[in-house]
Amino acid sequence: MSIGFTEILLILFIVLILFGAKRLPEVAKSMGKAYREFKKEFSSFEEKDNEIKEESSKNNRDNKN
Repeated sequence: MSIGFTEILLILFIVLILFGAKRLPEVAKSMGKAYREFKKEFSSFEEKDNEIKEESSKNNRDNKN
């Protein structure tokens, strides 16, 4: 199931009614900031997770010897 063109237009129309034309750019800007922050934190989490996995596999190799 995918979202069609008419559904997107309906969602945009509802958002326009809820927030108004003047606040729409402000809302979009804040959503962009939130997305960038989320992406940055998620990348940081992945890096830490990879470091832990590397240390764990290194310790396992050292224990086998």
